[in-house]
Amino acid sequence: MEENPAPTQTGGATSADPSAPASPPAGGAPDGAAPPSAAAPKSSARTAAAIVAVSVAAIVGLSLWFLVRPEPLLVQGEADATRIDVAARIDGRIATRPAERGANVAAGAVLLTIDNPELLTRLTEAQAAKAVAAADFARIRAGTRAEVIASRKAQVAAADASAKLAQQTYDRTQQLTQRDFASVQKLDEATASLDVARRSLEQAKLSYSEAVAGYTAEERGVAEAAVAKAEAAIGTLEAQVRELTVTAPVAAQVYEVNTEPGEYVSPGVPLVALVDLSDVWLRFDLREDLVNGLKAGDHFTVRIPALGDRPVEVEVRTIATKGEYAGWRATRATGDFDLRTFEVRAYPVAPLAGLRPGMSAYADWRGSAR
Repeated sequence: MEENPAPTQTGGATSADPSAPASPPAGGAPDGAAPPSAAAPKSSARTAAAIVAVSVAAIVGLSLWFLVRPEPLLVQGEADATRIDVAARIDGRIATRPAERGANVAAGAVLLTIDNPELLTRLTEAQAAKAVAAADFARIRAGTRAEVIASRKAQVAAADASAKLAQQTYDRTQQLTQRDFASVQKLDEATASLDVARRSLEQAKLSYSEAVAGYTAEERGVAEAAVAKAEAAIGTLEAQVRELTVTAPVAAQVYEVNTEPGEYVSPGVPLVALVDLSDVWLRFDLREDLVNGLKAGDHFTVRIPALGDRPVEVEVRTIATKGEYAGWRATRATGDFDLRTFEVRAYPVAPLAGLRPGMSAYADWRGSAR
């Protein structure tokens, strides 16, 4: 006798006969179709796996990009311009100072005036000395006056008469001495008087000839030189007087004023500083390893924060080394060496309105195209 297998329980349902038809699933799903609740978890799992994979790939890619990309090297510079320090060539006190800081001045405009009464007095004295020298030169050019010639002629006549009288006295004394009527002493005195009279006559004749001939060429040259010397002294003092008014050498803007009215100033001390805003450039101080391959005429891009941080193309025109004090010093005892600093001047390719000295500029040196 064959026994029926015991009923089995699966999923909470009891089956008495394997050949019995299966009960339809809850909800009335057709035969052979998967339940919807089983398909949804599989789709969500695949989407999550894809998102994770994409995220991991993006993270790995970004990490690799950050590792291999070159680090930016920002170099900072500063706008600079031609600066003119105006100083006085003479001393004195500031009388007026029309120039004010920030004012635009034209070439030749008065910046300040200096008061120096002693200099003006010396100029007056030099002008008087020139007048004396000029009058003396005119006297020499005119020659000897007729009255002087007549006076010298009269002196010749008087000396001639004295010489004749001395000659007669000598002759009489000599005769008396020969007859023993006069002593030898009287003869000696007569002889001396005759000699003096002859010399006086000769001197009078020379003075008369000098008066007739007039002044020599050398005397005229000395007088002319004295006039030239006086004129040179006046020219020097007049140049110094002109320096009492300090003017702008070029059209520029007053950048700095270092003095006030009433102050005493000395020659050579800067009084006013001017900047030429038509000649503005950007200055970068770079280590020598950063200027490798850089040459005049190269272009690169900078940004100026004061002008909206917009890119500005500039051209290199000057590359010059700085002093020994300006350099990068090695910190390691071996395996490194000192580097000098070079000044690079770059001018904007196109006119840049509003660029003023002192404005900062920066550039990505590794990313700059040169």
